[in-house]
Amino acid sequence: MILVDQAIWPHKGKRWAHLVSDSSYEELHRFAERLGLTRGMFQGDHYDVHHDLREQAITLGAQPVDFRVLARALNNAGLRCR
Repeated sequence: MILVDQAIWPHKGKRWAHLVSDSSYEELHRFAERLGLTRGMFQGDHYDVHHDLREQAITLGAQPVDFRVLARALNNAGLRCR
């Protein structure tokens, strides 16, 4: 499943969220491609998405979750990169 947290992380005048998969990086890359993101934008275990792109991700099926839920899902799947 694809998860996205709240767009609360400030950077360059925008608020950003994290987009992750709770099962595989391949699932995440396929979903990110649907959003127009490139692999070069991958941040080790997530993609950063600004508020508008977060809304588009939710429309495409990403589950909105709290950051703690997102981090726990990454850890449980063994996909968390520190």
